[in-house]
Amino acid sequence: MRTTTLFAIIITILLMNLHCTDGTKPSCPDNAFTWDSLPPIPDNTGFAGSFAGISNGVMIVAGGANFPNGGAPWKPGSVKTWYNKVFVLEKFGRNWCEAGQLPMPLGYGVSASVPDGLIIAGGSNEHGHTDKVYKLRWQGGALQIDSLPSLPFTLANTSGAVAGHYLYIAGGLQSADSTATSLAFLQLDLNALGDGWRQLPHWPGPSRMLAVAGAVDDRFYLFSGTQLVDGKRQYLTDAYVYSTAEGWKILPPLPHSVVAAPSPAYTTPNGQLLIVGGDDGVLAPKAGELKEQHPGFSDAVLVYNTKENRWHTGGKIMTRKETDAVEHPNNSVWAPVTTTLVQWEGRLVLPGGEVRPATRTPRVLVGVPCGQ
Repeated sequence: MRTTTLFAIIITILLMNLHCTDGTKPSCPDNAFTWDSLPPIPDNTGFAGSFAGISNGVMIVAGGANFPNGGAPWKPGSVKTWYNKVFVLEKFGRNWCEAGQLPMPLGYGVSASVPDGLIIAGGSNEHGHTDKVYKLRWQGGALQIDSLPSLPFTLANTSGAVAGHYLYIAGGLQSADSTATSLAFLQLDLNALGDGWRQLPHWPGPSRMLAVAGAVDDRFYLFSGTQLVDGKRQYLTDAYVYSTAEGWKILPPLPHSVVAAPSPAYTTPNGQLLIVGGDDGVLAPKAGELKEQHPGFSDAVLVYNTKENRWHTGGKIMTRKETDAVEHPNNSVWAPVTTTLVQWEGRLVLPGGEVRPATRTPRVLVGVPCGQ
């Protein structure tokens, strides 16, 4: 009797610690993350708009931009600066090392990890927007950069993801002085790179930039973003999915905007898509007034259940605001935007980014879904 009772107690405790199950094996509920951080990117200011991804098991972070020495658009003499530095992190727990340079200073394009490297496409620098596409590879302890077919036109502030054997890119701005966002939808066959980019019919909705892309199997997803109309932003909550077999389909709208959230969305093992943070637009009209008093962007995690075709909230990003957050923001932990979301060894990695208007961070946040 005692043995039976003890066994029952043990089973009960185990079940209490099992967060959820799909009926066959333990799995992770959408709101369960353990957050931590990696060594910071070796720059006192940090970068936004960097390219990031994986090559041969090594994380690469390249390019990006910032306002050096505490600068900001509203401070006289401040100049936005783009970079060509490439940093690599070979293993968790090690420090970053500077490994080379991009062909030019560059940021705010698309990052796509593919089996043989990291593709970076489009983007911008102080001279304007670019159509260039490169593949970064880490081989034999050295960085190699190859040129790939250029985009059909210059494009920055765009989003993209790999679905099946295609790389898709959607939306953006074609030039720095554009007053309207793009409806561009481009496809690159990763098995036939020499064929170059195809222009496909766009999604059945407004143009946009700073959207969040996502992918599950061969399906490409496009979420939120902001439309420019006569140079003014209109925050969006619409969502779409594309497949080569069925074209575009409209999905339920997001609970709120997620402009410039880390992209692409995190794909869970059971095929759900998680969007972490983003600018929900609530404080956008006051950004110029708040300046350094801006409290930061959303820390919410939104989950799109691809099987049930519905949205729900899924927890929060780790943040920690210290008492000196206004004067010394890098002492605090913020939810970043305008950064790439990288999936590395089962983890969600957010390298750098913008944490309030004009303020970058060198911090690298890591989210580990339970059960992984």
